[in-house]
Amino acid sequence: MKMLGKVLLILLGILVLVVVGMTLYGKWKSTQPLLDEGYSDGYKTESVIEQKYIKMGTYDVSTVEYNSRDKEGVQSKIWYPTELTNTNHPYPLIVIANASGMNASRYEPFFKHLATWGFIVVGNEDRMSSSGKFNAESLDLMLELNSDADDIFFGKIDINNIGIAGYSQGGVGAINAVTAQKNGHYYKTIFTGSAANVELSKALGWNYDVSKITIPYFMTAGTLKNDTGEDNGIGVAPLSSLIKNYDLITDNVLKVRARAVNADHEDMLVHSDGYLTAWMMYHLQGDEEAGKAFLGKNAEILNNANWQDVQISK
Repeated sequence: MKMLGKVLLILLGILVLVVVGMTLYGKWKSTQPLLDEGYSDGYKTESVIEQKYIKMGTYDVSTVEYNSRDKEGVQSKIWYPTELTNTNHPYPLIVIANASGMNASRYEPFFKHLATWGFIVVGNEDRMSSSGKFNAESLDLMLELNSDADDIFFGKIDINNIGIAGYSQGGVGAINAVTAQKNGHYYKTIFTGSAANVELSKALGWNYDVSKITIPYFMTAGTLKNDTGEDNGIGVAPLSSLIKNYDLITDNVLKVRARAVNADHEDMLVHSDGYLTAWMMYHLQGDEEAGKAFLGKNAEILNNANWQDVQISK
């Protein structure tokens, strides 16, 4: 019996070490970068517009961080064209809503890529973004800085050209930032990647009402099992959810839905990057070439082998 007790004690000790080790590993992994520089280099496309905008733009990029002015808030980081400090014109702004358990510091190259195309891009360290609260805080921060004569962003934010994008839970956060936050009226356009479907979101307490969207909306998702729910899984963003959300939005605005071929939930940051950039270039910078990806009967995305289940409202 004494020997058995010792064995059980040893096994218990081993189990404790395993649990502690897994916990520490999980915490360490959650702080590691999700994307590296050149993250899109392996993405192959034959479509000219997507090919152009998935590459880096021509602007050098600088960054600056701001602590929250609210004790319960989160830190924000801003990527911006370096030339901004020496120019006299405003730049369009993109606000990013993070996916579950994510923060901006884990995928910084994504923000930098957008900034190389002439955008000011603001991210934050919010890891539970569904309410859109901290994206609203980030937007308020940028609006305040735009009015602060002592700040580098004084008069440098084009308040008429502000967009928002988010992935997964961040897709829900982006929708709520537009429809449920007091400053949501500032947004001119929205993009979501694999936004959690309504039923799943309700179960998790992430309620949203996409029918309140009245600005141009580009929604995407993947075609593999974590998004679709194949193999008896719970699909985060199956085709049926995209169709439902698409149909709930007014036809009076440009709306696009599309699924990335051979992409799963976790792949959407990379697979949608080119067209996300083109979408923002068109809506926030008036780039007509970028708009050809989405406009008309010959819209590039309709004939792009990397995308399927595409529908465009007008």
